[in-house]
Amino acid sequence: MACSRQHRLLKIVCYCDFEWVAKPILQSRGQAAGADAVEPKQSRADLVYSALREAILEQALRPGTKLSEDVIAEQFAVSRTSVRAALQQLRGDGLIELQANKGASVSEPTAEDARDIFALRRMLEAEVVHRLAGQLSERDCGRLRAHVEQEKQAQSVGGPASIRLAGEFHILLAELTGSPSLTRFVREIVSRGSLILARFARDHSSECAVDEHERIIAALQAGDTSAAEELMLRHLEAVAVRADLQAPPTRGDTADILKRYAERRGLLASTGR
Repeated sequence: MACSRQHRLLKIVCYCDFEWVAKPILQSRGQAAGADAVEPKQSRADLVYSALREAILEQALRPGTKLSEDVIAEQFAVSRTSVRAALQQLRGDGLIELQANKGASVSEPTAEDARDIFALRRMLEAEVVHRLAGQLSERDCGRLRAHVEQEKQAQSVGGPASIRLAGEFHILLAELTGSPSLTRFVREIVSRGSLILARFARDHSSECAVDEHERIIAALQAGDTSAAEELMLRHLEAVAVRADLQAPPTRGDTADILKRYAERRGLLASTGR
């Protein structure tokens, strides 16, 4: 088991760019696991970033959608400087592409990207559940169950929130490891996975995903490492199977979409910049 785990960790490092994985790991050595992070007050650029990220993860902004700085600035009532800062953060997450003379657009992953992302997710998230099995407190389990209840509620009313919440379950698991580096990697890879599903996924019921999440929680709480890893790998394999390379993308009006997400963040065109 130890050799297998070491091999998995080595593959993770080899799979990724040094700046993205190995360097943050080296920088984080010596930090106490689970150290509380100080949450700074969100700037307007941060609010725009979080709103755009949510719109992308909920598949409101589809792969290939053009993101005009002027339209974003108008809909969110912020300066173009704030918009550029938000776009740079999204680019760092791999969610958008910025090209000279072409501007920004939501990233369009290829089939090869999809294979790489799913392979990396399996390695990363197997490590997550390996660390968590038998280590969760009652409070941790309560947080996970509360999240699953949110997933069920979102499912019952329909809409894009269930898509985002499904991904956030995996991010929450990573956060519970207390590892800032592992959390960062999982957050980024889950976000990129959402783009892949937005572009390629077939229509499917998300009910099975919620049931799978519940079974993973049960295995973790029972301390059954092997079962937790197997359940996670099966779950991610089921997600990968939903990909359909022929699925045509559909897009709504970008300005209307941006306005809706601006309202969620309290950033309205009438508030001034």
